[in-house]
Amino acid sequence: MNLKSILLGAALGLSAMSAMADIIIEDPYARSSSPAARVGAAFMVIRNTGNEDDRLIAASSDAAKRIELHTHVITDGVAKMMEVEGGFVVPAHGEVLLQRGGYHVMMMGLTAPFVQGEALTLDLVFEKAGEMQLVVPIDSERQGNMSHENPEGGTAMEGMSGN
Repeated sequence: MNLKSILLGAALGLSAMSAMADIIIEDPYARSSSPAARVGAAFMVIRNTGNEDDRLIAASSDAAKRIELHTHVITDGVAKMMEVEGGFVVPAHGEVLLQRGGYHVMMMGLTAPFVQGEALTLDLVFEKAGEMQLVVPIDSERQGNMSHENPEGGTAMEGMSGN
């Protein structure tokens, strides 16, 4: 290996570490509707302090057989969940809210019941920041949506799009 290759590798490594440092996860929690439920979801605030947009593109966990990035849509007055192909954009100097009734990490085929007060491990994969591992507390008793407002005004739901 020559010096140029070593320096290039080091620069790429620093760039990836810098991107990871730009993503901050706040207030993560997971819930299911009952101890017998076969599905659950994780919610959080993903903040990007960097100068470039990033994108949450995947998630994984031993807590479920299948995990998808989801949102709720209303069609003809009926709300339903659907996968968001390509993931969620996390804007530069902005945030994306993963909350009940909006974007969320959907876990299907739970491998064990979600027990109040316990935690699960969740890996998030970002387009630029790479992979981040979280310990997510299970809080099935939490009520309602998080009370964050969209930085552009209005509620978080009004600010959502199918990015």
